[in-house]
Amino acid sequence: MSTGSAAPTIPPLIEARRLTKHFAMRQGYLRRAASTVRAVDDVSFAAYRGETLGVVGESGCGKSTTARLLLHLVAPDSGEVSFDGMVVGATGPSLREFRRQAQMVFQDSHSSLNPRLTVEDTIAFGPIVHGRSRAEARRMAQRLLSDVGLPPVQFASRYPHELSGGQRQRVNIARALVFEPKLVVFDEAVSALDKSVEAQILALIRGLKARLGLTYVFISHDLNVVQFVSDRVMVMYLGKIVEIGPAAGIYRAPQHPYTRALLASRPTMDPTRRTKAAPLEGDPPNPIDPPSGCRFRTRCPLAMPICSQLEPPLDPVAREIGHMVACHAASKVAVSEPLRA
Repeated sequence: MSTGSAAPTIPPLIEARRLTKHFAMRQGYLRRAASTVRAVDDVSFAAYRGETLGVVGESGCGKSTTARLLLHLVAPDSGEVSFDGMVVGATGPSLREFRRQAQMVFQDSHSSLNPRLTVEDTIAFGPIVHGRSRAEARRMAQRLLSDVGLPPVQFASRYPHELSGGQRQRVNIARALVFEPKLVVFDEAVSALDKSVEAQILALIRGLKARLGLTYVFISHDLNVVQFVSDRVMVMYLGKIVEIGPAAGIYRAPQHPYTRALLASRPTMDPTRRTKAAPLEGDPPNPIDPPSGCRFRTRCPLAMPICSQLEPPLDPVAREIGHMVACHAASKVAVSEPLRA
């Protein structure tokens, strides 16, 4: 199965194959399963060494669940994850070793930190648990604080409530880097920050990636942020991948109607490009009972009879390596010209 890589001859650092996760909704005194939320359905993709894979989509599309499945923070119902060519927890690294190599930075910078630990102790905690001496762990913590722009003399002894949101997120980034991971997943890591602070954190993230040779999976609802940091972009809708490919190609000529609607909804300062009509109407369907065939068809302006009968496969887009789209109508769109909503 293809994973929509921009460079299919290069082995991926991490690869998800047919990941599926359904959550049972329980009701009644006996808490019996009454229905099932199909959060992620048969999702396959790869992230290549040294790249940033951006993941976008509306709230509830499965972005965060996919990230947790990727790092085995949530057990999949089916499917597998390979890291450096070996299946995690099977022929490859154990979960303990895998989680040293793959770390996550969460959205809520406050609740992800222990309020009873100082900044230095927060970063040093992991190495101490893994057998490092307390003195060595604290030296590592101070070095990482310097790396993320927080001078240890000023910040090492502070507690989370004494820090701003941007400073707390810098601490979270330092904590994620303490084991020298190869992969870092950012789950809406800048969405709660002011724009000026967001820009500083994004610059820090890009600088660390270049200096340390990291690979990122960057999840965000902000299309401008994703465009700024990503080499490739994956668009999700209702638990499915609808488009994946090079960021430049997707932003220049998106092939899926949903991707075009998302890009058309971006705010602009250009008065000649004002949006006069809503690019996308209605709410996403209920993930408990998604539409048959293409899940986007109930909101799609290009929907055809086949869309309700057959789920579109993720197929390559002509003349653009690594660009793939799941849409029956995509063949009717000229890929050589930018699409307009």
